[in-house]
Amino acid sequence: MSHEKNSRRVMEGVHEAHDGMKTLPRKKFKKPDSGKLDIQEIAKGVKSGSRLYLGKAITLLESSNPEHKQNGQELLNQLLPDTGNSLRLGITGVPGAGKSTFIETFGEMLTSLGHRVAVLAIDPSSSLTGGSILGDKTRMEQLARNPKAFIRPSPTAGTLGGVHKKTRETMLLCEAAGYDIILVETVGVGQSETLVRGMVDMFLLLVLTGAGDELQGMKKGILELADAIVVHKADGENARLAKKTVAEYKQMLHFLQPATESWTTKPIAASSIDSTGIPDVWELIQEFETAVKASGYWKKRRQEQTKDWFRSMITDELHSRFFDDASRRELVKVLEKQVLDDELTVAQAIVRLFE
Repeated sequence: MSHEKNSRRVMEGVHEAHDGMKTLPRKKFKKPDSGKLDIQEIAKGVKSGSRLYLGKAITLLESSNPEHKQNGQELLNQLLPDTGNSLRLGITGVPGAGKSTFIETFGEMLTSLGHRVAVLAIDPSSSLTGGSILGDKTRMEQLARNPKAFIRPSPTAGTLGGVHKKTRETMLLCEAAGYDIILVETVGVGQSETLVRGMVDMFLLLVLTGAGDELQGMKKGILELADAIVVHKADGENARLAKKTVAEYKQMLHFLQPATESWTTKPIAASSIDSTGIPDVWELIQEFETAVKASGYWKKRRQEQTKDWFRSMITDELHSRFFDDASRRELVKVLEKQVLDDELTVAQAIVRLFE
């Protein structure tokens, strides 16, 4: 056969196995061994005031991993002797009242006085990721950069009322880290106020000027939870109106049951823009602390809160253990269908579930 050029002719391939470069054996990826958590190291870091270790400790407590849960409780147990020495303040308010702005201005003032401030902002959870939506670190940029402050947005994770079930434990960690003032900001969705009231020493309600019709629509229950009412944004043209609003609240509070024994709820005007009234708010808080501690109710309230916490944790644990049983979870699905198909009443389904 002729070797003349032909478009159908196939040239011989290259016989060499490589181009001269040395062939190296393929490396197998090996996942680094993270090892066990050093609880003592984290505890030491938290007590030293490290924000990095405090963040790690809170993440550990918020984890749903069973091993992490156990480690978190062990860590908390080690830190308990260093807790309980802070002033715990709950802060809520009507939409648009400027809670985050108030907290930033108030927090900056407190740190300038030598205090260390921790802000636990109860964020609504994303229905997709379960993470925080509001992002208080971006809403309190100045305070977030303050070395004497610590801000932790805490996703509600579906907890009733919008309060994360680990918020109480997070407060204890912050106390162990040396933060002497804990500010708990609520979403302001109604039920969360009651739950936060049950974990703080004093409860502040932020409202806007021009009460009038708003006073009529204000839930009596929320007003009865407050130890102080801050008429916020009392600046500029609102300054005069704020005084009128304070007077209206004074009249209204005469007809309500005080939230705390040995203390009469007081309204006060303040502005975070020009900082007027902010020192007065702090003076009022100190007055509250002195009066309630002198009456002995301070200790009594904390003991009641711990007892309530204990009982709520019993409920959580029973719920968790109940649904940990795969066969019971399957039975729940079957009974749910029978209830929806009108084959059983809800009461009958419950009886069968616990037989």
